[in-house]
Amino acid sequence: MLKPIAALLISLFICCSLHAQQADSTLKKSPVKTLSDKQYNALLNGDDLYNMALPAELNHFPIPDKVMKFKKELDLSPVQITKIGAIAAELKRKRIEMGTFIINNEKTLDNLFRKQRLNNGDVIFYTTRSGLYYGELRNAILQACLSTGNLLAPQQIKKLETLQNRN
Repeated sequence: MLKPIAALLISLFICCSLHAQQADSTLKKSPVKTLSDKQYNALLNGDDLYNMALPAELNHFPIPDKVMKFKKELDLSPVQITKIGAIAAELKRKRIEMGTFIINNEKTLDNLFRKQRLNNGDVIFYTTRSGLYYGELRNAILQACLSTGNLLAPQQIKKLETLQNRN
């Protein structure tokens, strides 16, 4: 009676161990210890993981990417498409640029602490720099929302918000 139970327990243990190893091997790890893989990739790809456009969007100043997604439904004019497309392209460039700066700054902070080659001045410098990078990123996003909102008619903004609420 004990042998079948022992065999069952051993089989369960082996299956659980194999399953845990498979799950662990599929998880991606960020090359920067202080950033999750999701954060790292978002910064690298220019994605807004932190919802930095929220103050603008909640107050009817849409982010240009979303406007371009619904350009046909909003019946944008060729001039609007050109201008908002340029705003969206510049914002994407700026997001990637700032994301790269943020990643490099995080690597530097990690490196300094790991090697124990820093002082209070270094910590102040790199943490302040980090704040400046995030601030510059948020400014770029909110400026793009402001510019985009100013190019749209009130009825286009209302229609965009209706379209977004459906999705």
